[in-house]
Amino acid sequence: MRQAISEILPYAVGVAISPVPIIAVILMLFSNHAKTNGPAFLLGWIVGLGVVVAVAYSIADASNVATDSSASDGSSTVQVVLGVVLLVLALRNWRKRPAPGEDAPLPKWMATIDAFTPFKALGLAVLLSAVNPKNLILSVGAATAVAQAGGSSSDATVALVVFVVLASLSIAVPVVFSLLGGARAKTVLDGWKAWLATNNATVMAVLLLVFGVVLVGKGTGHFS
Repeated sequence: MRQAISEILPYAVGVAISPVPIIAVILMLFSNHAKTNGPAFLLGWIVGLGVVVAVAYSIADASNVATDSSASDGSSTVQVVLGVVLLVLALRNWRKRPAPGEDAPLPKWMATIDAFTPFKALGLAVLLSAVNPKNLILSVGAATAVAQAGGSSSDATVALVVFVVLASLSIAVPVVFSLLGGARAKTVLDGWKAWLATNNATVMAVLLLVFGVVLVGKGTGHFS
């Protein structure tokens, strides 16, 4: 179990550092429906990640990647390919970062967040956690790493639950802080939002670069 948990830790950190979803949940916490939309967004985020890692682990485990050398090589090849995709995305994000002093554009849908229903908030979180390329790749990478580590189904379940919990902390903290932090919470969260909005492209570029290299390294390491 320890090996599996150690394998998923970097992937969980990579998913947790997601500027756009964090900005989105903070905006929801400033809206008229904060008390329902914030928790709904957190629930959707957890569900999205949970479904992805469960499906990815089931496929990898059914392929016997822990014991079958051919299946393991195939899984490692997938890791390398996903790592290369992250490196390409890193270059793209670095090129589109705003110039010093320039305002960073945010997705247009963020302007409509105040009108979101809890169902819409939940659905958006599922999309941002499970369909977003970076999070999808890292979640698949985590699930595959757990499968390659071997171990019992219960050990794998614990590792994947730990992954989802850690990967959800960046969304859970603003939600809990908003509900319990009182008036001070709005000022603090607004500061976080402003910083993330300004540095989104740079943070994502560095993050994608690091995890692209990690995935390529892990994938090629299994071939040796």
